[in-house]
Amino acid sequence: MTCAACVRRVENVLREVPGVTEVGVNLATARATVSHNAGWAGVEALRQVVADQGYEFLGIPDDAREDPIGAAREKELKDLKARFAVGIVLSGVIFLGSMQHWFPFLMGIPRQPLLVVLFFLTTPVVFWVGSRFFIGAIKAARQRTTDMNTLVAVGALAAWLYSSLATFFPRFFAGAEIMPHVYYDGAAFIVTLIILGRLLEAGAKGKTSQAIQRLMGLKPKTARVVREGAETDIPIEGVVKGDLVVVRPGEKIPTDGVVVSGNSSVDESMLTGESMPVAKETGTEVFAATINRTGSFTFRATRIGAETALAQIIRLVEEAQGSKAPIQRLADKVASIFVPVVFGIGLLTFAVWYFLVPDPVFSRALLNFISVLVIACPCALGLATPTAVMVGTGLGAENGILIKGGESLENAYRLRTVVFDKTGTLTRGEPEVTDILPVSGVTPAEVLQAALDIEAVSEHPLARAVLERGKREGLLAEAVTGFAAVSGLGAKAVRNGKTVLLGNRRFLEGEGIAGEDLEDEAARLAGEGKTSVFVAEGGRVLGLLGFSDQPKPSAAAAVAALKGMGLKVAMITGDNAGTAKAMGKTLGIDRILAEVLPGDKAAEIRRLREAGEVVAMVGDGINDAPALTAADIGIAIGAGTDVAIEASDITLMKDDLLAVPRAIRLSFETMRTIRQNLFWAFIYNIIGIPIAAGVLYPLWGILLNPEFAAAAMAMSSVSVVSNSLRLRRRWRRIL
Repeated sequence: MTCAACVRRVENVLREVPGVTEVGVNLATARATVSHNAGWAGVEALRQVVADQGYEFLGIPDDAREDPIGAAREKELKDLKARFAVGIVLSGVIFLGSMQHWFPFLMGIPRQPLLVVLFFLTTPVVFWVGSRFFIGAIKAARQRTTDMNTLVAVGALAAWLYSSLATFFPRFFAGAEIMPHVYYDGAAFIVTLIILGRLLEAGAKGKTSQAIQRLMGLKPKTARVVREGAETDIPIEGVVKGDLVVVRPGEKIPTDGVVVSGNSSVDESMLTGESMPVAKETGTEVFAATINRTGSFTFRATRIGAETALAQIIRLVEEAQGSKAPIQRLADKVASIFVPVVFGIGLLTFAVWYFLVPDPVFSRALLNFISVLVIACPCALGLATPTAVMVGTGLGAENGILIKGGESLENAYRLRTVVFDKTGTLTRGEPEVTDILPVSGVTPAEVLQAALDIEAVSEHPLARAVLERGKREGLLAEAVTGFAAVSGLGAKAVRNGKTVLLGNRRFLEGEGIAGEDLEDEAARLAGEGKTSVFVAEGGRVLGLLGFSDQPKPSAAAAVAALKGMGLKVAMITGDNAGTAKAMGKTLGIDRILAEVLPGDKAAEIRRLREAGEVVAMVGDGINDAPALTAADIGIAIGAGTDVAIEASDITLMKDDLLAVPRAIRLSFETMRTIRQNLFWAFIYNIIGIPIAAGVLYPLWGILLNPEFAAAAMAMSSVSVVSNSLRLRRRWRRIL
C-alpha cells in the first residue's frame, strides 16, 4: 500500500467479505484488523479479495514465526535502494544531455543523435525504476479507481511521451511552429525523486515500529526445566504449564510463574518502567523476559506463550498501533475523492494554459498539467495519523504505559476531569487498626475479639488489618456460623448464639441498632482521615475500630501535576464524607464523592459525563472495572491483569501515580503531533497544487518545474513521518 486511497480500497473490499463486521487498515504498519461473526467466509476469502485488488496477503501474525511484514519491509528497502541508485546515476547523465547548452564540453555533439541516446537512457528509468507506479496504476484502473500511483505514472508517462514525439517526430512540432524541446530529465527525476521519498519513508516507518521490535526481541529463546530430577535446557516452545524452571543470576526469566524455592531480586523495568529491582521469594510472581539479578530460584510455570504478560503487552501495542484515531476519518474522506479531483484540476490547468492564455504553448500547458499531478500527495494524508499513533503507543509501552489505541489517545486529549479511586489507588490499600474504642463496661480486647472472629472468614480489605492486630495482641479467632457479607456496608455472623455485626453506621441502623454513644469518637476519627467501623453483638454496640490507610508517596505530586495541566481532580470512595475529606485535604483534592458503593461508582462517573465533563477514571482495574468502562478514559494503575487490560483504555504497569499525568501528557503530545501532521498534509496540497497550476505566473512569472514538484511531493511524506519521530525527543524532555 502506498497512500490513503490504497487503505480505503483494501478496507472496502474486506468489508464485503461475508460475515465481516468491522475492518481497520493501517498504512504505517501494513496490517488489517478484521472483526467477524462465527459464520464468516474465512481467511481464504480475505486472501482472495486482497489479491484481487493487486496487493499481497502476507498471512496472520504468529508468535512462532518471523514477522512477515518486517521481512517484506527489508526486501522493499533493498529494492528501493537499488532502483534509486540506478535512477539517480542515469538521471544525472540525462540532465547533462538535456541541458547541453549549459555545458561547453557537450556543445560539439549533434542534437538529434543526443536526443536518441537520452531516449534510451530515460526509458529504463521511467519503466524499470518507476515500474511500481505503473503496476499500481494498472491495478487501480482494473478496479475502476485511481490512487497516488496513477498520478505519478500519468505525470511521468506524459513527460516521456512528449519528449519521445519531439525526438522522433520533430516535424509535427515544427509544423505547429513550436520549437521541439524534450523533458527527459523531468520524466527521469520525477520517478527517481519519488523513489527517494519512498526509500526515506520506508526507513522512517521502520523507526516508528522500533517499540514492537524491541519488545519482540525481549522474548527468551530457551528455558532450564527440571525433568525427571535433572535440569535440562529446552526451547521456550517446549515449556508447559506446571514445569519447574530454574533461573540463575543474570539470566532472563523464560515465562510467567510463581516462585517455589529460593529468593532473588529481579529487574522488571521492561515490564513496568521501574528501574529498581523487585525482591522475589516463595509465593511471589515472576514474569517472562525480566532479568534475574542476584540469587538463584526455582519457579513453577503458570502462563506460557501468548498468555504471558509480555505477550499481552505486545498484542496490546500491536492492536494500538494498528488502530485509527477518529480524527483520521477526515483524512479518509478526503482520500476517497482526492485523486479524481486532482485529475480534474490537472485537466482544467492544461485547458486554461492551452486554450485561454495569450500565446499558448503546448509544452507549457503539458508541464503544468504534469506538475499538478506530481505534486499532489495523498501519501502524507495516509501517514499523518498512524505514524504518530505508532510512536506514541510505542513510547508508552517502553515506559510502562499501555495505550489501547488511537481512540483512547484522542479521548485523553479532550480530558477535563480525572477521578481517582481512593483505596489501593491513592492510598497503599493496606489499612491498619489504629484505634480500639469500647463503650462503657466493655474492654478493648472484647471489641477486637468480636471483630477478629467475624473477619477471620471475611475477604474484605479491612479483614487483614484486624487479623494482624489480633495476632499482635495474641488473640485467636473463634468459630462463627451464618457468615454473610453486605457489599459496601459490612458483615454479620453468629457467635455463641448471638449475632455479631461489623460495619458502618448505616449498616447498624438498618439492623435496628443505634450507635449514638460513639458518634463523637467516629467524628474525631473521620477528622483525622481514618475509617470507622462499628462492632455490635446481641443487639448492642460494643465499640468502634479506627482504620488508617496512608497515601502513596507519589499521590500528592500526581494530583499537583494534573492540576498544573489545567485538569480538575476528584476522588471517589465508599468511605464516609469526613474520612474522605480529610484524605482529600492531605492530597490537595477538593472535589470528593464519598459514601459511594462499589456498584454505584459507574453511575457517578456517568453523571459527571452527562454534566458535560470528559472524565478519566483511575482505579486498580479489578473491582473498579465497571467505573473504568463507564468513563471516557479508564486508567488502570499498578495492574497487569487481563481484567485491567480489557476494562481500561490505558494500563499503567507500575504502581506509581506520577505515571497518570505522564500518560495524559503523552496523549496530549501525540494528538498534537497528529494535528500538526494533518495540517501540513492539507496545507501542502492547498498551497502546492495552485502553484503547480500556475496561479503565481500572472504576478511574478513563477511556474513550477515537474522536477521540483516531484521533490516536494516526495519530501511531504518524509516530513510527516519525521515530525512523528520528533515525538521521541519531546518525550525525553518531558520525562
